[in-house]
Amino acid sequence: MSTFEAVKYFRESLRKDPELSIPLAAIKTLIKIIEVSEEVSLQGLDASLKTVIKDLENSSDNSITSITSGCELLQRFITLAAPDALLSKDFSECKKVLAMRGKLFLQQAHNSRNQISKLSQQFIQDGCVILIHARSRVIIHLLVQAAKMNKKFTVYVTESMPDQQGLETKQILEQHNISCKVILDSSVGFIMERVDMVLLGAEAVVESGGIINKIGTFQMAVTAKAMNKPVYVAAESFKFLREYPLKQTEVSNKYKYFKNCENGHPSVDYTPPSYIALLFTDLGVLTPSAVSDELIKLYL
Repeated sequence: MSTFEAVKYFRESLRKDPELSIPLAAIKTLIKIIEVSEEVSLQGLDASLKTVIKDLENSSDNSITSITSGCELLQRFITLAAPDALLSKDFSECKKVLAMRGKLFLQQAHNSRNQISKLSQQFIQDGCVILIHARSRVIIHLLVQAAKMNKKFTVYVTESMPDQQGLETKQILEQHNISCKVILDSSVGFIMERVDMVLLGAEAVVESGGIINKIGTFQMAVTAKAMNKPVYVAAESFKFLREYPLKQTEVSNKYKYFKNCENGHPSVDYTPPSYIALLFTDLGVLTPSAVSDELIKLYL
């Protein structure tokens, strides 16, 4: 499979399944590459995967942060847990084992949202008012699950310019009879006194326990802290990224800007861990300080 075919497979996967997140589509594509690759050595296969990852990052119209983290974790998962297969003289057998491990990783990643939803339900109470930002599949999933448990709550969602993701979120939530109102991005401070919590998704969770997410997340977290409102983050473990930014300028430009748009507005910002109360992940409910320990476990 050529890199062009890999990118086509990636985009087709997203088109066929609107609920499939970008990192999961990237992981699915890498597994397909392993299955059909004609490489005869691990070094050759590794080089092919790296080339495809770079092409997937370049082809994405969204932030590539979660593609990077998901693909890195997949590579670690399939190789570190199968040392005997890697030493096999029959490389075709090795590829079968790697593909099998990859499918297991993908299945676990698919189940992440359900696990996060279960762990977070205790924080969503009847009558609560929740502020969310943009469009996050995991946030939508856990709110829908809460509604299915007959919990009554109100959601405010930012419009999230320039792509108006908040309008998409409102439409989805209202299909599940969840009360949802869209607010202007500039009215976060005005609405904050009415809410009980801020619930955020993440493009990536970095080593410090901070997050990289859709632009506007940081100012929302700052406002919430100033008004003593808890900020909770829901994110799958395949979004854990080995980066350690301390401020906005230390976030790599490849994460902040769309392709060929480095002179434009950033698509994401960095929220330090001091503004986050808890992270809901498929590894458990974590404090920001616990993220580095979990990252070490994932990469060892």
